[in-house]
Amino acid sequence: MKISIIGTGYVGLVQGACFADTGNDVLCMDIDKRRIDTLNNGGIPMYEPGLEELVRQNVREGRLRFTVSLKAAVDESEVIFLCLPTPQQQDGSADVTQILGVVADIAKFAASPKILASKSTVPVGTAEQIKRTIEQHSTQPLEVVSNPEFLKEGSAVEDTLKPDRVVIGSKSMRAIAVLTELYTPFVRTGAPILVMDERSAEMVKYAANAFLATKISFINEIANLCEAVGADVDQVRKGIGVDPRIGSTFLFPGVGFGGSCLPKDVRALIKTAEEQQHDVKILRAVDEVNERQKSVIVKKMKEHFGDRLKGATVAVWGLSFKPRTDDLREAPSLVVIRALTDEGVTVRAHDPVAMPAAKALLGTNVVFCDTSYEALKEADALVVITEWNEFRRPDFDKMKSLMKQPVVFDGRNIYDPKAMKEQGFVYYSIGRGG
Repeated sequence: MKISIIGTGYVGLVQGACFADTGNDVLCMDIDKRRIDTLNNGGIPMYEPGLEELVRQNVREGRLRFTVSLKAAVDESEVIFLCLPTPQQQDGSADVTQILGVVADIAKFAASPKILASKSTVPVGTAEQIKRTIEQHSTQPLEVVSNPEFLKEGSAVEDTLKPDRVVIGSKSMRAIAVLTELYTPFVRTGAPILVMDERSAEMVKYAANAFLATKISFINEIANLCEAVGADVDQVRKGIGVDPRIGSTFLFPGVGFGGSCLPKDVRALIKTAEEQQHDVKILRAVDEVNERQKSVIVKKMKEHFGDRLKGATVAVWGLSFKPRTDDLREAPSLVVIRALTDEGVTVRAHDPVAMPAAKALLGTNVVFCDTSYEALKEADALVVITEWNEFRRPDFDKMKSLMKQPVVFDGRNIYDPKAMKEQGFVYYSIGRGG
């Protein structure tokens, strides 16, 4: 099948490569010429495990191509997937201006029937806006589908090739049949293809992310309360996680969630509710708790160091909002680092892949180190913010030999409190009494 992907960010590039890998002819389009040149020259514009090999293999075999021409993308496709950003506006709502502008141009270029599938995360009712835009600019039958993505950065390729569900929002039997055919190779193990109306499909994505965000903020609140009453949140989360009505996933306390999806989608859903004169109190609390949680570690540091925090040197391990990505959007590390530098702290930071992006955001305010151990040199404390695997089993004796003071603030609870104290560290974590 001939497919075009509009937008080559995480979603677009991964989806395009995976569609090509199942035998389709895929043309990925983006207005960013530098990005397209990078792809055409064999490079990958973002870090995502497994993606580089998948892209190169399908380019080599002629199933995956790249262009800056929207007209070519329209002319050469039967199905067009919109994988465009919907940035957060000042009021928290998602901005669909770019999507509607591209749809208008697609409608003008279309010389034959097409299926237009939106994978972008958009407010409920956007599919209807897309249909109205098409009607204003084209006489061709362009059928609209809401087809939300459920990718996790760091495992996006695996999530696409082996999804836990596929959602197709459309009233068009033809469009439903075509997309079902496209996705059938990905669901051979029995994952469901769920067909519903467009508005419900749009709501599914927001509801899913809002629920996951709620679980994280919930366990963070419980963790903070555990500290106050002398309980251990690790034991608590295990005790509630075995209940099948609750489940154990997303019940790991820490310094808050970040990324391009959860914070933005929670706020967009709050805004949608406001437009309907409905107050989603739970989601407001989720957002508020998450923002507050990003400052928990700095509060612990102030309590430990007091006036000695000013002029201290602090090592930071982990900058990306989660492991296996270089994405810094809404990353807790940025909040922590900026708060520390405002206090007169020298920050020495290391991350396995996110340092180039961090340098662009933080500049000369931070000393960026090539290795995790280099970051520890003469440090008065270590703060662990992102739970990269390479941080889980370090050489603790080497750490102590490099640090000025053996003090660790563990923002992801990756170390055992008892073992850390036996190793001679002053150790603080989240919700475990330290």
